[in-house]
Amino acid sequence: MTIDRDMKAAIAVSRFGLGARPGELDLARTDPEGFLAAQIRREGADQPQADPESSVQRYVQIRDYQMQRREARQEGDPQSASEKSDPVKDAQRMIRQTGAKDFLARAQLGASTPDGFRERWTLFWANHFTVSATKLITATLVGPFEQEAIRPNVFGRFEDLLVASSTHPAMLVYLDQAQSVGPDTRAADFMARRSGKQAGLNENLAREILELHTVGVDAGYTQGDVTEFARALTGYSIGGPRQGEKEGVFVFRDIAHEPGRRTIMGRTYDQEGGRQALAVMKDLAASPHTAGHIARKLAVHFVADDPPPALVERLKGAYLSSNGDLAHVARTLVSAPEAWDPAARKFKTPYEFLISSYRATGAAPQDLREVGPIMTGLGQKPFAAPSPKGWADEASVWCAPDAVVKRMAWSEAFA
Repeated sequence: MTIDRDMKAAIAVSRFGLGARPGELDLARTDPEGFLAAQIRREGADQPQADPESSVQRYVQIRDYQMQRREARQEGDPQSASEKSDPVKDAQRMIRQTGAKDFLARAQLGASTPDGFRERWTLFWANHFTVSATKLITATLVGPFEQEAIRPNVFGRFEDLLVASSTHPAMLVYLDQAQSVGPDTRAADFMARRSGKQAGLNENLAREILELHTVGVDAGYTQGDVTEFARALTGYSIGGPRQGEKEGVFVFRDIAHEPGRRTIMGRTYDQEGGRQALAVMKDLAASPHTAGHIARKLAVHFVADDPPPALVERLKGAYLSSNGDLAHVARTLVSAPEAWDPAARKFKTPYEFLISSYRATGAAPQDLREVGPIMTGLGQKPFAAPSPKGWADEASVWCAPDAVVKRMAWSEAFA
């Protein structure tokens, strides 16, 4: 099917991007595919003009709150405990002062960037490796997680993106990996002697890496594979207040790492210490199952809820032939003929809908109150995906009659 340039320009800025800004269709019309390909760059995505505090600074700040709370309780001063440690007030203040600023900065970047495909590609990966503001500490770390782990790596090797996200403090806290201890370790013995409690192995991160981030639920792994991977991941943690410069950053705690070889999905890993989990992640990143899982997710996100099998195979082949080079996969996506089918098969998420509206007017939100309430009302509360699976891409989730009415009402007010 032959598609004229006007149609291809419209597809380029809407299907692949976040909607057209004034004059953007003219830029895309000359060479729609080239317009998109030019936005792919090795140095990664653009950074929002957000609060300059790093994840380390925020993690330490939250730890200080928690320490104040414990101290106030130990001193038996109810008034002091209330003033220093009210978790509701702390959460509200931290979310308002940090998480809200981060989300607004991201929305402003989305509304104003001339590189809509680059930002859309980045949002896909931020959702793929979801960290949600469901805890006090993760509410303040979602923004830095995207800025530090996701954005620099979105056009690099998938393995690097996997490791960066899996070792970031936000992910380690969100999926409770920081507190996972091998049962046959010195750390477990110390905890048993000090508190009488048995140290626990936490499988959350191992399970989500397998199910959501890499090979996918249909890859044939077993519960035993999840448990073995969780043992390999023991020791992956965050530096505490006694560790000086390492406080709030990723550390490997050898005393918490379960010793011994691990067998995961038919492969045996003899590596010692932190290298063991890295070796597992390397193999997972290279797996054809991972290539297929990611290829389908990309095709669903950008093209159709039921994507063309030829497109999925094309993306899978690009991933495998390039050893997970995401820049190559992105170029393959924008050059694939199946991706340019003019039939409209996608429905915007609330975030995409609001951002594309701002882009159409050449404006950007100036306060979170302009976008936060309507997004929450439409079911996509800022930085608060309901589970590690992230936000859904399928139209059925977003196009219920009530949601469409709310979009129409907001559109009328916005206009």
